[in-house]
Amino acid sequence: MHKLFAFMLSISLAGAAVADPEADKKAFQSYYKTMFPRVALQDFANGVYGIDPPSRDQWESLEEFPPYETDVDAGKAIYQGSATLQKCFPDAEKGITQNYPYFDTAAQQVITLPLAVNKCLSAAGEQPFSYKRGKIAQLTAYFAFRSRGKVINVKVPNAAALQAYQEGKHLFYARRGQLNLSCAHCHVDNAGKRVRSDIISPALGHVSHFPVYREKWNGLGTLHRRFAVCNEQTRSTPFEAQSREYRNLEYFLSYMNNGIQLNGPAVRK
Repeated sequence: MHKLFAFMLSISLAGAAVADPEADKKAFQSYYKTMFPRVALQDFANGVYGIDPPSRDQWESLEEFPPYETDVDAGKAIYQGSATLQKCFPDAEKGITQNYPYFDTAAQQVITLPLAVNKCLSAAGEQPFSYKRGKIAQLTAYFAFRSRGKVINVKVPNAAALQAYQEGKHLFYARRGQLNLSCAHCHVDNAGKRVRSDIISPALGHVSHFPVYREKWNGLGTLHRRFAVCNEQTRSTPFEAQSREYRNLEYFLSYMNNGIQLNGPAVRK
């Protein structure tokens, strides 16, 4: 059992038989602050570049002329050219990314920003976007760009939301695939260590900078595209983008990242 998970589980079971997301978050963030005592909370939003100075130097040079700029411009054009999207998201240019994901009590499910976009388009009889790349990544990159500096503040308002949170937490810590690994094996237990030439990023800060332009992709991709790649690397079958499983995982991780400012889109290896 992961040391962090064992600690979080003990908190959840101490004195009451209900989970406590806020206690989980404090334990989660404290774990990384202890592991990387010189890294400020906000620097975790920069992933590997927040914990490894040589990598940061290379990244900062890329950010001088970021490869995602044309995608942000494309996302702006998509938004400003769509009366439907402007009606559904009237405050997008003021910053709305920090409002997602959230638990919709009426629908009894976690709503992410890409899911909200496609619900908006479908309700208007328009063609929804695919969820991993292309227009959805460009549009949400523009939304993220306009939301820079906004603080992640996900809430778990009721018992149904708590169940979704718990499902996301379970997926993060559960072993999967032929390699019998979980998300936490890499991004908790081995954060900061190397796999060949790559440094493994901490899970703290993961959701703050998506969508990302990855050099390996030679393009922009969404958070759920990244989830799928991680599953493939552990030789497990990925869930569909915007599946209940991935939305709940995003919900859990976003809560763990409460208090961090958004800084997307970003560039990564």
